Amino acid sequence: MKVALINSRQDKAGVNIRHHIEQLLTDDPSGGYGERDRTYEFIEVEERLIHAEHIDAQIDADLLMFLSRHYSVNPVPVLTVHVTGNFGAADVGGTPRTLAPAAPVMMQATLRALRKHCPKGYRVSYEVTHHGPTGLSLPSFFVEIGSTDKEWTDQVAARAVAESVLSASPANPVPLIGFGGTHYATRETEIALTSRGAFGHIAHTREIAVLDEEMIRVMMAKSGAVAAYIDRKALDYKDLSTLSEMLNRLSIIRLSESEIMAMGHLSWDTYRAVREMAEQVSSGARCYPHDLQGEGTLCRVRVNPDLMNETIKSDEAGLIQSLDNLPVVHLSTRDNRLLPEFITFENHSSQIINDLNTLCVKIIRSKEITATEKETLIIHKVRFDPHKARELGVPPGPSCKHLVAGQEVVINGRVITPDMVSSCSEIKIHIPGLEKFA
Repeated sequence: MKVALINSRQDKAGVNIRHHIEQLLTDDPSGGYGERDRTYEFIEVEERLIHAEHIDAQIDADLLMFLSRHYSVNPVPVLTVHVTGNFGAADVGGTPRTLAPAAPVMMQATLRALRKHCPKGYRVSYEVTHHGPTGLSLPSFFVEIGSTDKEWTDQVAARAVAESVLSASPANPVPLIGFGGTHYATRETEIALTSRGAFGHIAHTREIAVLDEEMIRVMMAKSGAVAAYIDRKALDYKDLSTLSEMLNRLSIIRLSESEIMAMGHLSWDTYRAVREMAEQVSSGARCYPHDLQGEGTLCRVRVNPDLMNETIKSDEAGLIQSLDNLPVVHLSTRDNRLLPEFITFENHSSQIINDLNTLCVKIIRSKEITATEKETLIIHKVRFDPHKARELGVPPGPSCKHLVAGQEVVINGRVITPDMVSSCSEIKIHIPGLEKFA
């Protein structure tokens, strides 16, 4: 990859960062620093970088990285990355309603490297899409030190940015666009630092009202994005509804934060196929990959719904945690109720059915009184019976809580034991092959 590193002579932070990158490369002439297949060309201009329109016209590169300062009216020590563009007017360089090509993969990699090398007292963050230049044909982004002269001339901060630029290494990212949040795109930053979600263009909350379908198409195209994320808490109901409707009409996939976090190691094409299969199970179903990796023909496997239901009642959290060891995707409804359907590769299906049944039976047996008759699991339920308690004069409140906890209580001089206010029931579940694995 050929990377052009661009700074302005009048930008103290940019000059500072460039100096440290040159020093690092000089100290490591063998090319072993960072990615071995990456070469760098330094370009310095007189003008401010926000006005460097068409600067890539005569540059032989694959990526532009603008080394710059970050300024804020509320200054904080910060290291940031962002792509350029204007969703509306061009108040700070560039052309109105124009976005530059983004580099979400390298932006995320640089953001993560910044976190690794970040000096004490600084924080790292995306910035939302803003300012020029917009007249670019090559993917680009700004990497900046903020937010005052003290930070722009900070040698430690510049060294940290230099190390981050040179060591940034992508890790199986999924390119996205983002909607909503403050200038520092808090949720998008957290997602990029903790998952495969790599953002290109991000629209500030105040920009949502001026977006139209054409601009959203441009955001997707200029970011090479496969899906969109909405910071729902950052939008009011009207803007959220309007944005959601536009994304629906454009057939753009929306991913929640939990879905992005849970994508696992699947390729985007496989993950998308999983989502389509999940939609056939339940409209709006959510997908949570566990240890499913690689490629293969997808298929659905189904656990006995009664068995699944009793397992969830016994220990839902334990069930989900145990799934991490299995090559499956578990599904839940839109409101996060677990479904008895799982997705895996065909070559795993027979073993997965057995493993899921075994797991469910193991969890139930650890929490309930059970017995086995051939291929039938029998669950004996002993539960507090409020009707029996009322008949024995036990008032609602602390006395009932003691009985539920297995403690005796005294009511009107009479000892009431937990057995006296309990009801027993029996549930039988037929599980093929139970005798072999239970």
